[in-house]
Amino acid sequence: MVDIDLHSAHRQLGATNPLIQCITNTVVQQFSANVLLAVGAAPAMLDHEADAAQFTQIASGLLVNFGTATSHQFLAADAAIEAATAHSTPWVLDPVSIGAADFRTTRIRRAARCHPTAIRGNASEIAALAGFGLGGRGVDSTDEVEAVLPAAVHLAATTGAIVAVSGPVDAIVAQIDGVDHVVRIEGGHALMPLVIGTGCSLGAVTAAYLASPPTTPGSSADPSADLATTSASQSANPAITAAKLTAVVAAHAHFAVAGAQAAEHAQGPGSYSVAFLDALHALTADQLAQARIEIGTFESSAA
Repeated sequence: MVDIDLHSAHRQLGATNPLIQCITNTVVQQFSANVLLAVGAAPAMLDHEADAAQFTQIASGLLVNFGTATSHQFLAADAAIEAATAHSTPWVLDPVSIGAADFRTTRIRRAARCHPTAIRGNASEIAALAGFGLGGRGVDSTDEVEAVLPAAVHLAATTGAIVAVSGPVDAIVAQIDGVDHVVRIEGGHALMPLVIGTGCSLGAVTAAYLASPPTTPGSSADPSADLATTSASQSANPAITAAKLTAVVAAHAHFAVAGAQAAEHAQGPGSYSVAFLDALHALTADQLAQARIEIGTFESSAA
């Protein structure tokens, strides 16, 4: 069974202060930047094709989210993904609204073939990207997390990515040494979906945790380079994949715990948004370590 050390993951994020490049939708850029600052990372919203690739070379991590993609953003993403691959920079794909329109769907599928370190989406988006569904209703999921676990397992196996499915209980899937591991995370609050940007900013925080992992045994001096390795080499070093899984779980647990805490101080979506940023910032490593997670395998969960 894999060991998920949330305490160490949180400490490492604070010590690293990773610079995260976000090619993301215009609706959530400010909120995502504030969320990254709140958790201890540095945001950079460089999304023009003229300089995106150059900036990726100095960024610690990259998020690609085509929520309101412009032609500039599509070209910027192509260049940034290529640079991330060349420089071993971990990157996250958020397949927002896949299935809603043909061109968007084609471009998201193309990005998924470029070995993202992690893929994060709602249940309908993950199912559609895996070829098991048609997508949700815009940005809203019409599927349940547990129902799309076979799709998430398939996507993890075919892309080599850690696959995160967001919902009332998040599920994170990783294939390690031929075993499909599933980590479930409880928390959050019903007000979270009523605040634009919580899901998209989670992709940015996932990139931040991936960009600041603890050094794994036998890894290079730059652990983020290890976490950017593609599926071809993952099976040779299960410790690297386990470190990736820990980073993705930590990001989701950070949101889950802070989301629940924020609800204690909110009267509605507006005050919740402010309380959520405060809770993300105030969360300690000890509090994160108390997140409600369940670690298992796909076989045991399916049984």
